[in-house]
Amino acid sequence: MLFFASLSAMMFLLQSKAEAKVVLPALFTDGMVVQRGVPVPVWGWADPGESVVVKWGKKSYTATADPEGCWRIDLPKMKAGGPYVLTVAEVTISDVWVGDVWLCSGQSNIDINIERVYPQYPDEIDADVFPMVRLFQVANVPVLGSPARDVKSTAGWQTLSKQTAWRFSALGYFLGKRMQQSTGVAQGVIQSSWGGTPIEAWLPVDSMFRYNPRMVAEAEYFQDKEMVSAMQQMNSRTDNRWHQLLDATDPGVSGQWASPDFDDSTWTLANRDNLPTDYEFDFCGTYWLRQHVMVDAAHAGQPALLRVGTLYDADYTFVNGSEVGRTYYQYPPRRYQVPEGLLREGDNVICVRIFNKQGRPRFYREKPFSLEFADKTTIQLSPEWRVHDGIQMPRQPSVDINLQNKAAALWNGMLRGLAPYALSGVVWYQGESNTGRPAEYEPLLGCLMHSWRLLFEQPGLPFSIVQLANYMEPSAQPQESGWARLRESQHRAAMNDSRAELAVAIDLGEASDIHPLRKKELAERCALCFDRLVYNKKVELSPELVSLTAETGQVVATFDQALFPGPVHGFETADGSGRFHSVDAVADGNRVVINTTGTVRTVRYAWKDNPVEANVRAERTGLPAVPFEKQIK
Repeated sequence: MLFFASLSAMMFLLQSKAEAKVVLPALFTDGMVVQRGVPVPVWGWADPGESVVVKWGKKSYTATADPEGCWRIDLPKMKAGGPYVLTVAEVTISDVWVGDVWLCSGQSNIDINIERVYPQYPDEIDADVFPMVRLFQVANVPVLGSPARDVKSTAGWQTLSKQTAWRFSALGYFLGKRMQQSTGVAQGVIQSSWGGTPIEAWLPVDSMFRYNPRMVAEAEYFQDKEMVSAMQQMNSRTDNRWHQLLDATDPGVSGQWASPDFDDSTWTLANRDNLPTDYEFDFCGTYWLRQHVMVDAAHAGQPALLRVGTLYDADYTFVNGSEVGRTYYQYPPRRYQVPEGLLREGDNVICVRIFNKQGRPRFYREKPFSLEFADKTTIQLSPEWRVHDGIQMPRQPSVDINLQNKAAALWNGMLRGLAPYALSGVVWYQGESNTGRPAEYEPLLGCLMHSWRLLFEQPGLPFSIVQLANYMEPSAQPQESGWARLRESQHRAAMNDSRAELAVAIDLGEASDIHPLRKKELAERCALCFDRLVYNKKVELSPELVSLTAETGQVVATFDQALFPGPVHGFETADGSGRFHSVDAVADGNRVVINTTGTVRTVRYAWKDNPVEANVRAERTGLPAVPFEKQIK
């Protein structure tokens, strides 16, 4: 019996060994791009002690899984080329290219995808097919506690086209195209980003304790999975109850206010830029708007695209009583498809039911409001709407359980598993969620660059830091600004790091949209940073202040390159009291002469949320100057 038991055990072990599978990271799929000019890590997991054979070209390499089941082989440096086949154990990966690999990370301005910016570049995007550019999108997964060994992917590596990039980062899309056109080699772009997340979510816990111990304590607090589950269930239940009560008591629902036959003649007539409400500053509930649009016989029954701008906060939108779209938060532009047969000749009714949980119901300015047909005929919507309150609701109770915003949550879930994949450079576009704490951002950003280089085992890994764009209502007067101070923290962090450059976006923003659409122009500025850092090209970036000198009745600001000559705006000076005043200035060569009266202690430029008047630009490239605040010594 002992013999048969031993034989059975041996057969079980042999069978288990035969069935053991080598597991590869999510990055290793058909169509992948690996980094040229450096050793290429290939890694994965297997049974402890198992031998893993990796084949590349005519050569084979063998690794043995360690006691934790991890194994790794570094392929030798290679020149750009392809397609190749990579074989790992029984797994064959085809269509592999050697070229450059870029990681694009941060918050929502990295997230903004091709679908969102499509109206900005329709002809280019419609025509785009770039087989030598591959896109890889990391799925949103927060992890508290121990880092995940791998990331999750939305679809593996995809060849760039309008269809594959529709939900991919627009900045990453344009960066990949630009770098492929300028280098002629395959480009891989990895997107790992999450809207609204702060910088601490992208850092390892042990790196940030000295900067903000609260972050570390919060991360520890939310590691109680049962507590988090209970909080999530509570939030879900309160949200469901809020919406059930909203729909059950809203007179606009029971009264069919979206119907084309409803009489809205007694409703208030108001401009969309100044909607009236008794609850201007804090309103929970619904707000209804209607307007009538005339459609001619040629377009009656035709499908159309309805644009109703961007609004605060959420909406259901109807055409002739039929819902054509809904959006649950404030940022996406409302672009709704009107199906064939819905529009009729003559009078048609567009109805928007806004609902929000706090704040003032409103449309954002400077957005398109129109009805567009396939033959390019466009009917502009009137700025005047008939408006009426729906139902006022209680504030919905909630508990902050946005795990993605906790310290290290995205380092653990969306970054750690990418390493040690070899990279050419990183685009970091984040900071909007840290503008309330701008002073700590400089050391945290320096910590991020250091931590990521250690993680990817690349001490000289280049970073292109995208400075926050201009945003919010312009101010004619000097103002204190968390946005300006965070831009300065970004600037200082880049200046302190020899392998980082700043991509200035102070002229690419929009007053009413935290997500500006000109991502192609921004990608070009990021690419210029990499031209300098990666390819050692002598390119000029945004003009930088070199020195400030005080002379009688004026201060001279010297920049590192020639500027467009003539009057320039956006400069402010302060004396010892610290109170700033706008001043006149003139650019001449690489100098700006600032007219002053009295003693000047501090000069700053473009130091506002949205310094639309700032116009200092490089004479040769047209790039905007870097905002600054500097004391005169």
